[in-house]
Amino acid sequence: MENGKRDREDMEVQAAPRKPRVLLAASGSVAAIKFGNLCHCFAEWAEVRAVVSKSSLHFLDRLSLPREVTLYTDEDEWSTWNKIGDPVLHIELRRWADVMVIAPLSANTLAKIAGGLCDNLLTCIVRAWDYSKPVFVAPAMNTLMWNNPFTERHLCSLDELGITLIPPIKKRLACGDYGNGAMAEPSLIYSTVRLFWESQRTIFTGFTRVTVGIFKFIVSLFGVLSPHSFSRLTHSSVGL
Repeated sequence: MENGKRDREDMEVQAAPRKPRVLLAASGSVAAIKFGNLCHCFAEWAEVRAVVSKSSLHFLDRLSLPREVTLYTDEDEWSTWNKIGDPVLHIELRRWADVMVIAPLSANTLAKIAGGLCDNLLTCIVRAWDYSKPVFVAPAMNTLMWNNPFTERHLCSLDELGITLIPPIKKRLACGDYGNGAMAEPSLIYSTVRLFWESQRTIFTGFTRVTVGIFKFIVSLFGVLSPHSFSRLTHSSVGL
């Protein structure tokens, strides 16, 4: 009797789905002051690891992150590797993650990703990313930077990769200007990613049309899904 009970308990544990693994990243924008809040939002639902650029450390408070979230910096990329055969951090993090979310995404890091540059841990992960897995970005920058023609070109490059844009919002910015360019609120970023993730899970259980329809309706209200990304989502369900 006892052995049978233990076997059933073991089977239940094995059958239980693991939490999604979310890699959160922050680049050098003043909106990085909200990164701790963002980590707390996701940590209640997912396994979370965090990657930050050197410039983002001017704004974010390490102590604001949940205790269970490991924070990786550029220094960790080099200190964890000593010889051939040692794990390469940006590859290990890419393998570990199911989803990557860059929030805030600064104008500088946007330009780097669009140009394929990889001169720090964050951009190395993006360059080595497996784009069968989703990436979300939430830009944050001054209004004139957001409206600059370069920004549109760079966003088109990200869209071609299948990266999903969570657009900035209009408000009084840290510099004092009023306009579009502030990072979307952490709660919206979290709910967008979770909705996408749970929609994908439902798709694979056979409720494709209903789930995709609901997801398309909701994101159309907020404008948080690029046309290319939605096309990729719907095409992935063909034949199910």
